Amino acid sequence: MTSSFRNALESNNFVVTCEVAPPKGTNLESTIHHINLLKDKVDAMNLTDHQSSVMRFPSLGGALLVKELGGEPILQMTCRDRNRLALQADLLFAASRGIENVLCLTGDSVMLGDHKEAKGVFDLDSSQLVSAIRTLEKGKDLGGNDLDGSVSFCAGAIVTPEANPLEPQLIKFEKKIEAGIEFIQTQAVYDLDKFKTFMTYARQFPVKILAGVILLTSAPMARFMNKNIAGVSVPQDLIDEMASAPKGGALSKGIDIAGRMIQQIREEKLCDGVHIMAIGKEERVPDIMAAAGLP
Repeated sequence: MTSSFRNALESNNFVVTCEVAPPKGTNLESTIHHINLLKDKVDAMNLTDHQSSVMRFPSLGGALLVKELGGEPILQMTCRDRNRLALQADLLFAASRGIENVLCLTGDSVMLGDHKEAKGVFDLDSSQLVSAIRTLEKGKDLGGNDLDGSVSFCAGAIVTPEANPLEPQLIKFEKKIEAGIEFIQTQAVYDLDKFKTFMTYARQFPVKILAGVILLTSAPMARFMNKNIAGVSVPQDLIDEMASAPKGGALSKGIDIAGRMIQQIREEKLCDGVHIMAIGKEERVPDIMAAAGLP
């Protein structure tokens, strides 16, 4: 069975994905609300995997919930928390339950999260996880043993187009291509001139690129990201624009900026789509899409 997300990527239409963060606990009410709100508006939803090393309800459980509610999930898998045995086992389980899309991540340092005493595993990195998926698809595990029933995934990874220096990212990007990725969801893009430079390089490879767009909710948030998140650079003119918003209007201003950026990306055909990260404001994704002129 072909992933409907893969079909969207191959359609040459402008693809839109977004993130849904599972809860810190078992109360799924808000997650269910967001899934139902977004399932018919976007091509697929990422379920984050202990994002920023903060322990939450698992990505796999969230992906299953999306399936149950009639949406298209993208399972995020980080290599930080599991060795190759656990990663392969989770992939087998996901495949057996009809989950067909995986975003492979190495994972943030545990020092960024809320369990600093945890031990990072990092048995594999994201490129090796993609290779593991392609091995499982051939009916073998990483130990060379035969599988009774294989898997099939539309596999992707991330890249950071605004990294400084950019060259190490390009090397990692090529490794992920060689491993067999089909799509890229980028880290947040705010400087579209820099993104165009990256895309000039990326277009030589047969991979679909979705530009990451993080919703700005305030000028202090933008400054925080510049200071603390590697590879994210919010230009000063956007920070000034956020700071100029009237009292209580910063979120609306952030929605306008995100919509404007998406509209430009789409109209100039800079890449194949966008990945919207509204981080705690998932209910505003339809507003961002409307601001971008998306159906």
